[in-house]
Amino acid sequence: MKKILCLTFAALGFVFTSQAQEVQFGAKAGVNFADLNGDNTSDSDEMRTSFHVGGIAEIKFSEKFSLQPELMFSSQGYKMDFTFDGMQDIAPDGTKGNLTSRLNYINLPVMAKYYIIKGLSLEAGPQLGFLVFAKDEIEFPDNSLEFDVKDDYKKLDFGLNFGLGYKLDNGVFFNGRYNMGLTEIVDYGDVKNGVFQLSAGFMF
Repeated sequence: MKKILCLTFAALGFVFTSQAQEVQFGAKAGVNFADLNGDNTSDSDEMRTSFHVGGIAEIKFSEKFSLQPELMFSSQGYKMDFTFDGMQDIAPDGTKGNLTSRLNYINLPVMAKYYIIKGLSLEAGPQLGFLVFAKDEIEFPDNSLEFDVKDDYKKLDFGLNFGLGYKLDNGVFFNGRYNMGLTEIVDYGDVKNGVFQLSAGFMF
């Protein structure tokens, strides 16, 4: 499945690039507001605020339409408050704690961009993500613990992005999008990523 998806992305990139009128390259960075959606995720009621950074290319086919593949490092995950119960070896029952789950991905979005007016674009497209790091940190009043949980999560994530972008004549651009996870990221239930992103960048 991984090989098929990767080959599909590569083939699409080759086909579209061969038909392009102009190609520009750039970089961007911004803030993530990440959470999980699906089964048993109602307790993760606080979004995890983190960041993303990476490089992009805009492949223009006309004044109205372009394709934008990206290579991004994205720190995602979730946060939740809970009460210890039956975990006396960590903290007494009734102790309030906070869990921060850090899920870091290398993401490959491919965004189709349609310019409504000069500079302002609607954007949508698929995203393939590779999990590179996963840790849980539990904090309570007198101590904190950290666990490597990468083996608890699937290594591949697939989703769709929807958003808006605005690019100035000098190459500076701003972008807001939502990544809606489509695949389950764990084996034990219907749990998917959901990430709001705000970005700024520059086209060279």
